[in-house]
Amino acid sequence: MAIEHSSVKCSFVYSSCFLVLLVLNFSSAQLSANFYAKTCPKALYTIRNVVSNAVVKEHRMGASLLRLHFHDCFGCDASVLLDDTSSFTGEKGAGANVNSLRGFDVIDTVKTQLESICPGVVSCADILAVAARDSVVALGGPTWNVQLGRRDSTTASLDDANKVANIPSPAMDLSDIITVFTNKGFTTKEMVALLGSHTIGQARCLTFRNRVYNETLIDASFATSLKTNCPITLGDDNLTALDASSPILFDNGYFHNLVKNEGLLHSDQQLFSGGSTDSQVSAYRANFITFFVDFANAILKMGNLSPLTGNNGEIRTNCRKVN
Repeated sequence: MAIEHSSVKCSFVYSSCFLVLLVLNFSSAQLSANFYAKTCPKALYTIRNVVSNAVVKEHRMGASLLRLHFHDCFGCDASVLLDDTSSFTGEKGAGANVNSLRGFDVIDTVKTQLESICPGVVSCADILAVAARDSVVALGGPTWNVQLGRRDSTTASLDDANKVANIPSPAMDLSDIITVFTNKGFTTKEMVALLGSHTIGQARCLTFRNRVYNETLIDASFATSLKTNCPITLGDDNLTALDASSPILFDNGYFHNLVKNEGLLHSDQQLFSGGSTDSQVSAYRANFITFFVDFANAILKMGNLSPLTGNNGEIRTNCRKVN
């Protein structure tokens, strides 16, 4: 099914997906969708309100908040939010994070508001998880019942954040990407679904320059169009949409692009390069609802990767520093 991009058709499409995804169920012995029902009943509303306003103000912020959750969860303990201290160097300067992660101010705003209505109750890790969901919904994507009850770490590790095994690189080949996700307990199908988040967001010229000028598995017209904003020697920080066909919609346009050899990053196009994931890309291209359901289930699984619960960690009053 070809994706439609008119506002009327998108409204119908995404309403349909909302109904489909309401039946999703993800259980965890540690986390619960109703964790704050009694202790902070306005928590979800407060997060959604701040996130919605931020995304309306700047559509790119939706992708940025989703990316924060992804980079935190490869842990789900809000360690990525911590500033450097005299006792540890935080993760913001890691290779995968520096000049990439943003949206910290939005999380600060959420935390400030929550501390005013229910101090010391809602963790920064849970804020990240809910903000990611609300960002996807704000951009027309699926919804899901976020599992809650995470606690925040009291330290961070630059070394861990810099490990190649933790975050896939834009330059990785398919086998290496599969290894990264397999090591975290994901199937290849779940990996493709999660990488479909590149249907929103932008990338720096530095991350795709080599693909534009040196690779052959790229549509010639597409490559030419990218060179204007990404010259061969300058403009490292110039931004280009990961999905130029519908940059501010969370849809399946990303997979349409891959089939046309128009993946922006080398790692993107690897998903459709004659390998084992070609069929999954084609399936998501043909049926956006299948993609939405699989994405929602995969990100729920990601959010349950070794969270701190119970008496472990703490509930930070300021997401940038430990109590």
